[in-house]
Amino acid sequence: MVRRSHPLVGFFLLAALLAACAKDEGDTLDADRSLFPLHVPPGWPEPPLREDNPLTVASVKLGKALFFDERLSLGRGISCASCHHPDRAFSDTVALSFGVHGDVGMRNSPSLANVAYHPLLMRDGGAPTLEQQVFIPLMDEAEMDVDPQQVVESLRGDPVLAAMSMQAYGKPLDLYVLTRALANYQRTLLSGNSRYDRFLQGDAAALDDAEVRGMQLFSGAANCSVCHSGCDLSDHDFHNVGIALDHADDPGRQRITLHPADRGKFKTPTLRNIALTGPYMHDGSMATLEETIEHFNSGGLADPNKDPLMTPLDLTAQEKQDLAAFLRSLTDERSLDPVP
Repeated sequence: MVRRSHPLVGFFLLAALLAACAKDEGDTLDADRSLFPLHVPPGWPEPPLREDNPLTVASVKLGKALFFDERLSLGRGISCASCHHPDRAFSDTVALSFGVHGDVGMRNSPSLANVAYHPLLMRDGGAPTLEQQVFIPLMDEAEMDVDPQQVVESLRGDPVLAAMSMQAYGKPLDLYVLTRALANYQRTLLSGNSRYDRFLQGDAAALDDAEVRGMQLFSGAANCSVCHSGCDLSDHDFHNVGIALDHADDPGRQRITLHPADRGKFKTPTLRNIALTGPYMHDGSMATLEETIEHFNSGGLADPNKDPLMTPLDLTAQEKQDLAAFLRSLTDERSLDPVP
């Protein structure tokens, strides 16, 4: 004899199932609203974050989606990732990047590693925050060359981005959301997990003999650590290192401050992942790590604004090889991108 279930049994089962689904959805929403679990390398200070733009899971996920979206250039083939490749420590592979019109940019695209720690952005320090920096590539004629308002209007119709925007900021996608989400994604790109870091943490086998000799040169006779200091291996200051004598096309820091003493000065780049981030210097004029080391070994060109620290080093061929070996040990052993 077949026993029939009471009609209410099915109702209660359905109600329980819907409640479970609602709970799972609620858990997901709560998780996305939570603070992003930033993996700060051991011994490092927490990066300075903004109270008006909390680093939440939802804002970071939206920022990553936007970072790789070519609609930021109104569908003309350029996204943030076009000039900041994840597999190159979020730098470019060419001396000067190409924009939507096929023109080349003004400067070499730097790595975005550890920009969360940078007090000023851009090679001349022209952007005080990551939120403000977003506008520069969008509006630059040699890069995306767009009206940012047109960009957000073109993205609003995307139901996925619309939902992500509401989840992250409680409002439809607009310039406020666009700039803050992109800034927050970039804040998660932390670099500090190299063999060099393992060596500092007590793993004596992490570096070979040549790399150890190079490390000793770096902080000793080669004097590199004066400017390439701290966790990010950069003082985040501005220096003229004798790259060129004519700065008519690009006066560097002077472009922002208007001070003649800042002519030809550019922000000290991080040396983290330097084996991945060539070509080097603000103009991408040095193709290899060896060429760059030779420039600093020579003391640079005789620019009147050249930093007094730029003097000939007289390194031997072996010492230059050891220094290059050490610099190559600064490559992260895991992806900079922590967002699935």
